[in-house]
Amino acid sequence: MAVRNIFKLGALEAPKTAFLLCDIQETFRPHVKHFGEVVKVANKMLQAAKAFQIPVYISEQYPKGLGHTTKDINVSDAALVYEKTKFSMVTPELQEKLKNDVPDLKAVVLFGIEAHVCIEQTVIDLLNEDIAVHVLADGVSSRSLMDRGLALQRFQSLGCFVGTSENVLFKLLKDKTNPSFKAISKLNMAPTPDEFGAKTLDSKIN
Repeated sequence: MAVRNIFKLGALEAPKTAFLLCDIQETFRPHVKHFGEVVKVANKMLQAAKAFQIPVYISEQYPKGLGHTTKDINVSDAALVYEKTKFSMVTPELQEKLKNDVPDLKAVVLFGIEAHVCIEQTVIDLLNEDIAVHVLADGVSSRSLMDRGLALQRFQSLGCFVGTSENVLFKLLKDKTNPSFKAISKLNMAPTPDEFGAKTLDSKIN
């Protein structure tokens, strides 16, 4: 009986995973729907990354003109904070760093903005490299809820795993005996807001 690639089924293992935080820059706050929720999820994932010892890579889209990552997010523990002008996060600089930091990379967890532009183009580039991609439905947004909802649907049709931060963190835990169980359980005390997470994949895109 052939054994399927467990990562292609949506499994996650901390030593073979990287977190990518895309362009959560203060300039975008007044324009992007649910910006505050996206920031909360980003901070949750950064704390979880410490517990799991998963490296975090943070991109900033043209910071000279658009400013840096919002100060509501502490980027000091990131494995890399880098500038980009292309919309995808997948740049030669990121690829080189990932190769060195996570030589057996199998999966990426992706969150940030905007879902239909930078997140989507990052998804395409990562899938093209045969890396499993998990997009956080509660951790991505756009200026338009229609763009956001349609992007989440496209991610699924492309072969992405669209879930929530809680879903991903429990996949990484796997077992109550995991040493990070208490720390991660605390991070998951507040459930994903229904109006932001659950309704984005139904037929009511508005």
